[in-house]
Amino acid sequence: MANPTAASAAAMGLDTEFHRGLGLYDSTMVVVGSMIGSGIFIVSADMARNIGSAGWLFGAWILTGVLTVVGALSYGELAAMMPRAGGQYVYLREAFSPLWGFLYGWTLFLVIQTGTIAAVSVGFARYFGVLLPWIADERYLIAPIHLSTGYALSLSTTQLVGILLIALLTWTNTRGLQYGRIIQNVFTTAKTGALLGLILVGLLLGWNQTAVADNFGNLWDARGAVDLVPGLSAVTALGLFVAVCVSQTGSLFSADAWNNITFTAGEVKDPRRNVPLSLALGTAVVIGLFLLANVAYLVTLPLDQIQHAPGDRVATATLNAIFPGLGATIMAIGIMISTFGCNNGLILAGARAYYAMARDGLFFGASGELNDAKVPAWGLLFQGLWAALLVLLRTYDPATRAYGNLYNNLLDYVISAALIFYILTIAGIFRLRSTRPDAERPYRALGYPVVPALYIAGAAAILLVLFIYRPATTWPGLVIVLLGVPVYFAWKPK
Repeated sequence: MANPTAASAAAMGLDTEFHRGLGLYDSTMVVVGSMIGSGIFIVSADMARNIGSAGWLFGAWILTGVLTVVGALSYGELAAMMPRAGGQYVYLREAFSPLWGFLYGWTLFLVIQTGTIAAVSVGFARYFGVLLPWIADERYLIAPIHLSTGYALSLSTTQLVGILLIALLTWTNTRGLQYGRIIQNVFTTAKTGALLGLILVGLLLGWNQTAVADNFGNLWDARGAVDLVPGLSAVTALGLFVAVCVSQTGSLFSADAWNNITFTAGEVKDPRRNVPLSLALGTAVVIGLFLLANVAYLVTLPLDQIQHAPGDRVATATLNAIFPGLGATIMAIGIMISTFGCNNGLILAGARAYYAMARDGLFFGASGELNDAKVPAWGLLFQGLWAALLVLLRTYDPATRAYGNLYNNLLDYVISAALIFYILTIAGIFRLRSTRPDAERPYRALGYPVVPALYIAGAAAILLVLFIYRPATTWPGLVIVLLGVPVYFAWKPK
């Protein structure tokens, strides 16, 4: 369908104030680019320690892939039905109530989007430090200033580079959609090629008979599995089930942000077709690459080397095994490209959700305005400032005198909260089928009602395990969400 006129777009229930500059390829690049950050290069180490076997490590990634693709295909119905700026915020608002939409948007701004932007920017800076040693966590421009017993504020060269990256990408995105689109397409294409290159190098040059015999000859044997709680590890059936569920916090987070394209629906050409299609194409491509990357790790490194990769950098260990002495440098360049493109997608998309909230009177009013370039510049600015503050804030452990990053704690807390919102959003398909049976649905969720119901059941099982066996990082996430309730009632238009 050609780009509709303002009048025809309004008649179809589409946003008319934005510039529709994202085609199918652009939209797919937003999905792919937002999903591929640094997680795929790291999290398999922790997963392997929890699960203890090569077979179940790969099985856990398959579970992640199924949940991600099924989730995306289910979201496609909502995206085609309501192709508006704000995406998931709009779906929750329409399916349940403005309160549920706000709680999602509140958590998105407070932690999910901004915390991820902070984490990815610092990840970029740390890998830049491999090439330029001046950039280091311990090289302070402003030494830690303690705000309380457990919190501090500092500015290291790593933090400085992370903040500069946020500032650069925030500025370029305020210049207009075409700038963000070009950056997204170039860097996502480059990093997809780099990830594919890692896979091919691992499979063709890294093939290690010892590793293959160790991993695939003992495919299901739990070796080196850590205790999830005292006395429970993956050597028992219950322990294995818990380990696979707990490991999803790493793999699901690595494959997250595929929903970001729904935030930008107001700028997608023919959104009723292209948003659902980009969700399907993007998630399928990324999950395929993630599974192949894990095969490359398993044919190159024995399981114990995956479990104990220095700094959990499995991809770096893989390349070091193939190109001794060069692996760290090659991987640093690849991850810098990956994180740069990932952050651009996150920054571009997030501001559109705050725009929709502001239009409903539930966020800073200026965020609901577009600048001359037809982008929500104030929303981009608020998002950038908060993400930069999260980079500056540190945690402090008096016992070890070690500093951490506040955003890491917050992201640990809200992984379970994000899963709650995914479950609610897909439950919204069932609710809207009941409350709005006659609404136009150009695309219907694959396998409805069975497939969406299976997603809800699977995600709920993982969530239950996390609340039981990881209470220290799950209950605080629920508290963060619930803190939004009084904020909603204070903020909502009277």
